[in-house]
Amino acid sequence: MAQLSCKAKKWICKWLPIVFGCHCRPDRSFYYKGAQFPLCARCTGELAGILLAAFTWWAAHPGAVWAALLMVPLVADGVIQLCTAYESRNRRRLWTGILFGYALTDLFLLSTQWALQWGYSVGLEMRGL
Repeated sequence: MAQLSCKAKKWICKWLPIVFGCHCRPDRSFYYKGAQFPLCARCTGELAGILLAAFTWWAAHPGAVWAALLMVPLVADGVIQLCTAYESRNRRRLWTGILFGYALTDLFLLSTQWALQWGYSVGLEMRGL
């Protein structure tokens, strides 16, 4: 597998944290060969969940209620950390991020599908079909 060029790496490392609104704290990030990931563990999980959902949604996906439930672990983990002295570890952040990213993408694609179907049916009604 070809490695990314230095210019591409710099671009990714600059824009990924901006797009995700990531804090990139070193203590909450993964490292590979001594280099910090461009995203923290939770945002890395969200990105993985988004990509997973984008590539598998056509085959099978949960409904809106299940997707909303998949978001609960990340929200609960964040609220617990905010309100107590508890600090979750990067592995938990990664998995809650994966679930959240997958659910968020699923909800986005479900709502897009619904809007397209609704718009199509309204268009047919307007044409009198």
